[in-house]
Amino acid sequence: MFTGIVEEVGTLLRCEPTALVIQARAVLQDVAIKDSVAVDGTCLTVTERGEDWLRVDTMPETLRCTRLGTLCPGDPVNLERSLAANGRIGGHMVQGHIEATAPVLALTPDGIGLNVEIGLPAQLADFIIAKGFIAVNGVSLTVVERQADRFSIALIPYTREHTNLGQIQVGTLLNLESDILGRYIVQFMQNSTQAV
Repeated sequence: MFTGIVEEVGTLLRCEPTALVIQARAVLQDVAIKDSVAVDGTCLTVTERGEDWLRVDTMPETLRCTRLGTLCPGDPVNLERSLAANGRIGGHMVQGHIEATAPVLALTPDGIGLNVEIGLPAQLADFIIAKGFIAVNGVSLTVVERQADRFSIALIPYTREHTNLGQIQVGTLLNLESDILGRYIVQFMQNSTQAV
């Protein structure tokens, strides 16, 4: 379980056929082999580590469902260690299970913020609501507005400076995870309707 509060932006050092090697510092403080780390919001297992790097395995399903297979050495990735039982949930409950990817459609400055329009994948349409939670590249954010084919988020300066969302452009592919509570409610309501 994660919170969507990115601890650091690491740098992808190497893409291997079944793994990623990432340069990091902060997340390595107490991470052991076998621990989970969210990489751009994707829950992955640490299989090796050094003083300033970690290796995480990637399965074909991971590469199919996320943007990780499109990354190149040198690309920045958001990193977060799993939530400690005594930790604060500064964002929202994030599983690290990416449901879809979608491109950035538009970027519009809005005061100190940056409004980001993102394509709305059809399979997430029931789960994304205005003022609800969404994890984008592992960052816990609030949905500003939702339309039939897109939704928007607003990035404050801190988020742009401390996550890889500060480097996005129109066309950048993003990892998306909708709010788990919303998914359960929708599933419950659909099952209840079918049972009647």
